[in-house]
Amino acid sequence: MADDEPHGPAREPGERAGDLAALAALEDPTRRALYELVSARPGSTSRDDAAAALGLSRSTAAFHLDRLAREGLLAVEFRRLGERTGPGSGRPAKLYRRAPREVSVSVPERRYELAGELLALAVEEAGPAAAPVRAALRRVARETGRAGGAGAGSLDAALAAAGYEPRADEEGGGTVMGNCPFHRLARRHTALVCELNRELVEGLAEGTEAACTVRTDPGAGGCCVRVLPAAGEQPAGDAGPS
Repeated sequence: MADDEPHGPAREPGERAGDLAALAALEDPTRRALYELVSARPGSTSRDDAAAALGLSRSTAAFHLDRLAREGLLAVEFRRLGERTGPGSGRPAKLYRRAPREVSVSVPERRYELAGELLALAVEEAGPAAAPVRAALRRVARETGRAGGAGAGSLDAALAAAGYEPRADEEGGGTVMGNCPFHRLARRHTALVCELNRELVEGLAEGTEAACTVRTDPGAGGCCVRVLPAAGEQPAGDAGPS
């Protein structure tokens, strides 16, 4: 890998639900206006300043600012305003600024940030020696999948966390994917993304120690990958660490 920091396709537990809650908080027009106001300012904004800028009461501004902070969209700090310090200078004011958190939700789930990370890592790994980037991408995808599957508990759980929406295929056998996390890229770069998917799923299977075979099957539902159980084994999605 290009660095020592672990990479994996799984989102943190509750991260998607948290993103949905954060976006829901911005549905309110007053809250959205406050978020945009705070985001546009280079420094921190007080409740009084926000209320005055939008023509709100201080209590209304405080309520919505605190909601945005609870959802992780705004960061909070406490600081005394003005030049006076020490006793008699008053209580510190509660100030807000935009949090560094990024919020992204797609339905069905897409993982373009993961595709971008894999491609960037592959290019870095190819390096000045100009090793074939495609081979580096396959290697990086396999390693990333292996790292993501190691703590997933089962292959089904690892596939679901990566956005594949795994489901049993009673007719064709094994497990097929209801979703391709890289759908838009796959439409324009089918062969490359199918290779990426296969290597990523192979890595997830290795990380979960699932006894299975991963095959490329363009007719296998929402993604080009099918997972078949090894002979005499239970379905791949139920196979966990031995």
